[in-house]
Amino acid sequence: MASTRGQAREAILAAASALFTAHGIRAVSADRILAEAGVSKVTFYRHFPSKDELVVAYLEAELERVQGLGRSATGEPRAIAAIFENEMCRPGFRGCPFINAAAEYPDPDHPVRAVVARFRGWMIDAIAAWARDRGAQAPDEVARQVMMLRDGALVDGYVTGNPRRAADELAAGIEALVAA
Repeated sequence: MASTRGQAREAILAAASALFTAHGIRAVSADRILAEAGVSKVTFYRHFPSKDELVVAYLEAELERVQGLGRSATGEPRAIAAIFENEMCRPGFRGCPFINAAAEYPDPDHPVRAVVARFRGWMIDAIAAWARDRGAQAPDEVARQVMMLRDGALVDGYVTGNPRRAADELAAGIEALVAA
């Protein structure tokens, strides 16, 4: 029975992830997620007492996935930019799920925004450590600037449909910031 419960939770998360990515969070109803996951309302609400709790779980899963990608990077600017290029080339990519969630949940005290803040804090800390290892003069400042470049590259890659160019320009920007 435990595996069935775990499978139902995973089915709900998988359906929500696909739907949120394709259509946005607020545009997707709980009923649509239920239908896509093939679960009842009782099952859905047993795992996620509210849609907002599902959104938090979705973003936490995204955070884990991105952290895994971050651990796999070789540390060179092009390799780091390639992670984002691969994200932009994913089927159904519609921009950063964390930026999108922040736009849909404007209340800075909302639990969804707490996950967004954790993601951004982790990214900035990881980039600062990386910049520090490469001898950057102001690694925290470099990290914030790289994060802004990353945000812009993801938007540009999505809007223009040219993720390779966006990743190349991101890599060049990272190299310039670290060298400065």
